[in-house]
Amino acid sequence: MRSTRIALTVLAAVALALTACDRKTESQTEGSPPPANAPAASPAATETLLAAAERDPDFTTLVSAIQTAGLDETLDGAGPFTVFAPTNAAFEKIPAEERDALTQPEGQAELRRLLTYHVIPARLDAASLVQRIQTGGGSLALTTMQGGALTARVDANGSILLTDAAGGVLRVMEADVVTSNGVIHAVDTVAAPG
Repeated sequence: MRSTRIALTVLAAVALALTACDRKTESQTEGSPPPANAPAASPAATETLLAAAERDPDFTTLVSAIQTAGLDETLDGAGPFTVFAPTNAAFEKIPAEERDALTQPEGQAELRRLLTYHVIPARLDAASLVQRIQTGGGSLALTTMQGGALTARVDANGSILLTDAAGGVLRVMEADVVTSNGVIHAVDTVAAPG
């Protein structure tokens, strides 16, 4: 009888959690993975990373940079990829003259290097990242497509933080935009590959 009650309690909790996930609420349940903000609307799993980014108004600068760098075909490809995607506000933190230099023909190689530093050649949702961080003793070195490393950790508030080669810290602001060829995590700062 007691085991039946426990099983029913567990099933009820799972049903409530699934209902909450299905409604895409902003609040998190206990034990759910960081970061604090869930995506407002997930793209259909048939959309690629690039298609999902193209329809998000917070990624217009990123999409333009991807196209300028010639990475659009890559991010429309099979993957899987995890993209730590800087928002428009993140790009605004870069001085205008540096942003302009990256969009010039002579800056294309540097732009490609910068953007591929935000891409991990694997599918890592927030739960997987947190699990691997915990297994790694509180931090996880991620090798980027560019060849450099980002170090992931979870802060006291449960947010995923990334430290770049220059010592800068990026915060995952929105996690788990799931696509057919990977996952997008929006970040608040552009990473520096060093």
